[in-house]
Amino acid sequence: MYKKQLENPVLKASFENILAGNAEWVKQVKEDTTGKLQQLAKGQSPELLWIGCADSRVPANQITNTQPGEVFVHRNIANMCVHSDMNMLSVLDYAVNVLKVKHIIVAGHYGCGGVAAALSRKQFGIIDNWLCHIKDVYRFHSDEIDAIEDEEQKVSRLVELNVAEQVFNLCTTSIVQNAWKERNDLAVHGMVIDIATGKLIDLDITFTDSVGLGKVFAFK
Repeated sequence: MYKKQLENPVLKASFENILAGNAEWVKQVKEDTTGKLQQLAKGQSPELLWIGCADSRVPANQITNTQPGEVFVHRNIANMCVHSDMNMLSVLDYAVNVLKVKHIIVAGHYGCGGVAAALSRKQFGIIDNWLCHIKDVYRFHSDEIDAIEDEEQKVSRLVELNVAEQVFNLCTTSIVQNAWKERNDLAVHGMVIDIATGKLIDLDITFTDSVGLGKVFAFK
């Protein structure tokens, strides 16, 4: 009843490319002699939760050179960790309390369009409400950002500062706080991707407990 064929030849061709890519993947799974890919049908046990940007240039598995089943992923515009975002919180809760991941990486990237948009005064639509969270990061660090003359460097520095703020936001969730009360094998890291080189840069922002978060943020 609802079935309808694509009539636009350009759309049809690009969609067929997607199906062709899947067919190649099916072939790889079938020919996998190790049995690891078939084993994924029975469950997953990743050690890493990756919270990254939705940008098509920063896929978690390729950047970390990992295989299916090794990285649990949540992505949104500008890798935000917003305390009221039930999508992010649900992913975090499942990763921490069910999958028992050992590492959480908040991964920003240089040249982030969301961060650049937040630094402008333009309106882009409904996304403006999301970008307000990034504008808040700018508000916290406006003196430092405004002192930078080069626009590209402004964006790059805000990318780094945004990662730091999102790591802090993540660490102050009840999910991470309660996990740290029960286990000592959970680390939260802040990192930035240089798309030009593919390098994942450690910003030396790592938390393994509540120390350093401030007393009002560290739950008893």
